[in-house]
Amino acid sequence: MTATTVRQTGSDFAELNRRINALGLMRRRPAYYLVRLTLVALLVVGGWAAFFVVGSSWWTLAVAAFLAVAFAQLALVAHDLAHRQVFRTKRPSEIFGRVAGNVGIGMSYGWWMDKHTRHHNNPNHDDLDPDVAPEVLIWATESAWGRRGLKGFITRHQAGLFFPLLTLLGIDLKVSSVKAIRAGTVKRPGLEAALLILHAVVYLSTLFIVLSPLQALAFIVVHQALFGVYLGMTFAPNHKGMPHPTGDEDFLRKQVLTSRNVKGGRFVDIALGGLNYQIEHHLFTGMPSPNLRKAQPVVQAYCAEIGVPYEQTGLIESYRQALRHLHEVGAPLRDAR
Repeated sequence: MTATTVRQTGSDFAELNRRINALGLMRRRPAYYLVRLTLVALLVVGGWAAFFVVGSSWWTLAVAAFLAVAFAQLALVAHDLAHRQVFRTKRPSEIFGRVAGNVGIGMSYGWWMDKHTRHHNNPNHDDLDPDVAPEVLIWATESAWGRRGLKGFITRHQAGLFFPLLTLLGIDLKVSSVKAIRAGTVKRPGLEAALLILHAVVYLSTLFIVLSPLQALAFIVVHQALFGVYLGMTFAPNHKGMPHPTGDEDFLRKQVLTSRNVKGGRFVDIALGGLNYQIEHHLFTGMPSPNLRKAQPVVQAYCAEIGVPYEQTGLIESYRQALRHLHEVGAPLRDAR
């Protein structure tokens, strides 16, 4: 799909920005983040404490599932740190970001921040957004043509393979992090590499010291697979199946037309880390996540006022739309057989 709008001046966003600032929604929320970071830290520490208490038992796989949730919540905290929603300045954001990303979950904070910044600058753009680049999954029909062998098979059946492929996301984050560091595309690659090695050594040695080799391997599979599925499910509803911009849109339309909000109340807010307010987040990346809920009715009303479509749906329907789009993109390859 293509976003078909006419370029506007920056006055529309300027007016919306004025209204948001008048409500004080860009102010920092230190108390909220103190509580949130403490709770997430307790989840991670509590999970590993349970791991040692359970010890060499197959019940450790239940702990692996719990830690998958804890790791995903830690990744969502790293997301807020990268956007400077927690700290106003760069240095503490990077320090805590590397602790959460590199040390906590084994993902390069610098690599992810660069990738995510490019996504925010050009969401859903076929050439400029790395999140829709033609890799394993294909999000634009033009990119599907010419794929053969295993890639062609995946593209033809990518809607059905979407959730199974998410089980590999946790590993993919680690592989991509190592590639970026080796290529020298991240700042302070030596520090990033050392922190990733620290994570890997502590993680693997802990598992293989406490568990039998078979239990340790099973723990890794369950932990990383469920972590990937959960993390992928927090990002999949946001842009997948939404219009792809042409480059003619102004900032407000480029961000709003390519994004989708997810309804669902406080539980969805916590589960998705505030990313269910994707439209507001893309318009105001530095807005603390608890303020996104308050900004949502303001942004929705303003979009209606200026005639800009505002997409909002339930969680299940958001996945249905993303999967439908994947199925449609793979149709040309299925029809050609």
